[in-house]
Amino acid sequence: MGMAFFSRFTFTALLCLLTLQLQSCLISSVVLVLKHHHNQKGHYGRPMIQTNQSSCSLFTGSWVRDESYPLYQYSCPIIDPEFNCQMYGRPDTDYLKYRWQPSNCQIPRFNGGEFVMRMRGKSVMFVGDSLGRNQWESLICMISAGLPPSSPTQILRGDPLSIFKFLEYGVTVSFYRAPYLVDIDSVEGKRVLKLDEIRGNANAWSGVDVLSFNTGHWWTHKGSLQGWDFMEAGGSLYQDMDRSVAMERGLRTWAKWVDTNIDNRRTRVFFQGFSPTHYNPSEWNAGAITTTKSCYGETSPMMASSGYPGIYPDQMKVLQTVLGSMNKPPFLLDITWLSAMRKDAHPSIYSGDLSNEQRANPDHSADCSHWCLPGLPDTWNQLFYTALFFI
Repeated sequence: MGMAFFSRFTFTALLCLLTLQLQSCLISSVVLVLKHHHNQKGHYGRPMIQTNQSSCSLFTGSWVRDESYPLYQYSCPIIDPEFNCQMYGRPDTDYLKYRWQPSNCQIPRFNGGEFVMRMRGKSVMFVGDSLGRNQWESLICMISAGLPPSSPTQILRGDPLSIFKFLEYGVTVSFYRAPYLVDIDSVEGKRVLKLDEIRGNANAWSGVDVLSFNTGHWWTHKGSLQGWDFMEAGGSLYQDMDRSVAMERGLRTWAKWVDTNIDNRRTRVFFQGFSPTHYNPSEWNAGAITTTKSCYGETSPMMASSGYPGIYPDQMKVLQTVLGSMNKPPFLLDITWLSAMRKDAHPSIYSGDLSNEQRANPDHSADCSHWCLPGLPDTWNQLFYTALFFI
């Protein structure tokens, strides 16, 4: 009788295991496995999947107040005056006290010590425009805040390449300025944006362990802000073309390079979603009559909603189309919607790049494109950290 019971028990157990195996594998393949955070307190421990047992929707959620923020102070020496809002007179601090909370899971608190231990002997490079520099400086400050002040570092600032090294760990965090990703060459004194060529820039990326790309804003610039005199595509020069078409062609050149040259076993590739601007108050004051044309005076985030506030950026539509066609698509850090809620987080007039006269005229001078540091890019890097190590 004992042997019969044991046989029935064994058969039943095996049947249960076979039945649940597929479900368990599916769940374990997408749920965040935060093995090294099980001893931490509060909401930074192992993620609690609340509503969807098969995934963690990192980029869907809300902003919640958290008095433990910010993660570092504005005295962090790497911060450019352009982003250092507290140093240049911003009077409010509530914008520093918000943490991103995904709808159905918890994510780990950023740990600078763990970052450099996991990345020992490796390199990270941000490639793109000044929003990439915004994020690069944020990451350096976040890592530094988790290390002893005596930990040796080295910085080499240049254009297009700036390098920051955590010498004790052999970790390099770099920024490479390439606002269009594709090459720009000087031809007879004119700047030619070469939509089909990327080898010049890409030489700087080869051999990097973790790459994070961004582009978007510069494709729409005109007049004195335009970064080129001619575009070249298919061997022909153009004085201009539809900017979305140009961006897509340039991104497809970048995508072809990634598909051809990246070994996913050695290199992790991320693409940063489009960073929204806040120059149109009607996007967050629906129905209200507004005369201002900037984010000046905004001190709190928008409340979460089911739809995108304002018009969804064309740049994101182009990006999603191109990424969807790739053989080796990068991990998309889809920060566009969560950033769109942060009308309060821009430098506005509190930028070291502005004169007193410019600060007196916010509608013409306020910076509602970049972000204060400390501030929103710290959340981008917390999500980057989560995706890099725990997904």
